[in-house]
Amino acid sequence: MCGIVGIVDAGGVSIQLYYALYALQHRGQESAGISTFDGTNLHKFKGNGLVADVFSPPVLTDLKGNAGIGHVRYPTTGANLPENIQPLNFQFQEHFISIAHNGNLVNTCELRAEYEEAGQMFTTTTDTEIIAKILIDAIGNSGSVEDAVSFCMHKLVGSYSVVILIDGAVYGFRDPLGIKPFCIGKTEHGYMLASESVAMDALNAKFLRDVKPGELVRIDAEGIKCMQIAVAGKRAHCIFEYIYFARADAIIDGVLVYDVRRQIGHKLFEEDPVKADSVCSVPDSGTAYAIGYAEGSKIPFVESLMKNRYMGRTFIMPTQKERERAVRIKLNPIPAHLKDKSVVLVDDSIVRGTTSKRIIEMMRDAGAREVHMRIGSPAIKAPCYLGVDMPTREELIASNKAEDEVRHSITATTLHHISLDALVEAIGFDRESLCTGCLTGCYPLPIEGEKAKTCQINFVDGTIQSKLGSFEA
Repeated sequence: MCGIVGIVDAGGVSIQLYYALYALQHRGQESAGISTFDGTNLHKFKGNGLVADVFSPPVLTDLKGNAGIGHVRYPTTGANLPENIQPLNFQFQEHFISIAHNGNLVNTCELRAEYEEAGQMFTTTTDTEIIAKILIDAIGNSGSVEDAVSFCMHKLVGSYSVVILIDGAVYGFRDPLGIKPFCIGKTEHGYMLASESVAMDALNAKFLRDVKPGELVRIDAEGIKCMQIAVAGKRAHCIFEYIYFARADAIIDGVLVYDVRRQIGHKLFEEDPVKADSVCSVPDSGTAYAIGYAEGSKIPFVESLMKNRYMGRTFIMPTQKERERAVRIKLNPIPAHLKDKSVVLVDDSIVRGTTSKRIIEMMRDAGAREVHMRIGSPAIKAPCYLGVDMPTREELIASNKAEDEVRHSITATTLHHISLDALVEAIGFDRESLCTGCLTGCYPLPIEGEKAKTCQINFVDGTIQSKLGSFEA
């Protein structure tokens, strides 16, 4: 999934980028990086680990300049190698270029082969470098960043929100289907782009609006300008952002995620009510769902699993062994709240089923009499090709099991997933405006071996540099 941010601010950007990335830490825990430009030189620092571990005060002091971009990485393509840490940095025709990307291309192999045959060399295994090579090559041919972005968007198939630092300007663009989130904010002395509005909240910046699907945004010392490059016949916002990835206090495409999850909790009770002594969440991602369930059912919400706040997200840990080991460290049951109790346990999703099984076993060991599992997403039955590191169909517990078989496997007393119709209604978009590939096996882009429901994407013709419009909030 990853988190990206770009800022141009007359007061300097290194500290602001640091806090913005800190607010986006939930989107990636493997590595972090920042690049800044001081008017003459590009300054950069990146490393493996969490934001607070990678950047020290002396490092941030050395990241001089009023323009910069940052990235936290959660790998979906590319191995865990130092060269894959973003932003990626280049020097081209006396210009300093840095790029960071959130998303996943589905035509990576074809594009890489095309550019290797043309003589390009690659130093990473990420699709972000492919985007960079396309852009740099197009800038060399046209001399216009705006035209290069337009050419790039013609070539790319997949999900992408991208920030680029070119000397003192930051550019950002979003795929025509709007799969990955991306938004615009106003800082004290400039503007910013970020994956989620929570990055703006961390800087006391003003959230202005989402970047439109297919839109290019340019921020520099003179202000901000926007241009619509591509228009698709529909949108395909990632449904898993609302289910799990986005922070609950984020506004994604005009919708407050917390309200969506709370409403899902209400609908979970309406669809399959059960008598119980208490409602408990799998913290933190299940909490808003559980509060909604408790409100709808009038069953009291009781914290019966205490989270170690110093643990990261187990979903985005790279191996199954690490995820399983982390469950007991991350969550501790409270026997006084569980002994001889019938409990409704609410979580956002079941992927492999191993984590859910271990949590239920922990609750039973602590004395729970019944554990009724309620899930805020429909059963996940297919892999994601567009930016979520979902396992293969063989590893997805619901891909070849009925709901009652899943219930038996995770040892729950009862189990209910929210219906897709109820989930869509809670989000507030029509179903055609959401990517539901992991739930339905039908994707918004053509993917080899999979069903797809594609749409026409229209591009602005001709040179667009002179057509950049004034910013409209």
